[in-house]
Amino acid sequence: MNEGFAEKAAAAGCEVIGQRRLCSLTTFKVGGECGGVVAPRSAGSCAALVRLLNEYGEDYFVIGKGSNIIADDRGIKRLIVLIGEEMSDISLLPGGEGIVCGAGASVIAASVFAQKQALTGFEFAYGIPGTVGGAVFMNAGAYGGEIKDIILYADAVDRESGEIRRFSPGEMGLSYRHSVFMEEERYIIVSAAFALGKGDSAAIKAQMDDIMQRRRDKQPLDYPSAGSTFKRPEGSYASLLIDQCGLKGFTVGGAQVSEKHCGFVINKGGATFDDIIGLMKSVRETVIEKTGYILDPEPVILTDRTDTGL
Repeated sequence: MNEGFAEKAAAAGCEVIGQRRLCSLTTFKVGGECGGVVAPRSAGSCAALVRLLNEYGEDYFVIGKGSNIIADDRGIKRLIVLIGEEMSDISLLPGGEGIVCGAGASVIAASVFAQKQALTGFEFAYGIPGTVGGAVFMNAGAYGGEIKDIILYADAVDRESGEIRRFSPGEMGLSYRHSVFMEEERYIIVSAAFALGKGDSAAIKAQMDDIMQRRRDKQPLDYPSAGSTFKRPEGSYASLLIDQCGLKGFTVGGAQVSEKHCGFVINKGGATFDDIIGLMKSVRETVIEKTGYILDPEPVILTDRTDTGL
């Protein structure tokens, strides 16, 4: 990391963390060193950071909790912009029928905050392991709900101008595991607001507890992973297809198709990037051969390699 850049980033209100291994920043617990880590402390410092990154010509990648990322053991040259704890404030919207969250707030924390305010609508997201920014970025969903069902607006920094822009729901292009933010990769989400309804706090909590129990019963939460490994293909389900192809428990090195839920590839211990990618390629090829369905990866594959075969 350029020393002059680091000094200016700190002066702009960012925490300059320096070198880190990506395995410490991702839920799969895989990945080598990056070019350095910088964490803005506010939307304003994020905007200032983007202007600095442009000034110095730095290439960078934005992450939150790293819950939807498979990172290369060889590392990457890019800087990491970490949208985390410093940008995790959650508060009520004026009028009290919704919440506004910093992009670094955990989705679970946002769900709990809404429940304690007797606001309903965020229950489906309880247990999603990422940040609010990441959830908006990919239009996260579970148990019959999606971010697009409740979002009121999102604020994001334009990577070209360094200015903050507000997006309405219609401008975000939200659909299944998709948003305009994924499509253009031009914006860094810094906050989002959600319109929720009045409800009974105890009933909301009971629904959240039920959702969490269903997650524990069905998903391999005891092992590192990036969540669902493949997107749902139109007309079927990835986990069903993988199971039908006899791939439950299929293993490459330390990576395994979970025996508890075929939709998850897990790190059984010591999995490498090549183990995970090799397993995913084998699963994808087998499913195409036996069923005709094409499974597309859901996590971002963070690498400097030009082609991983996925």
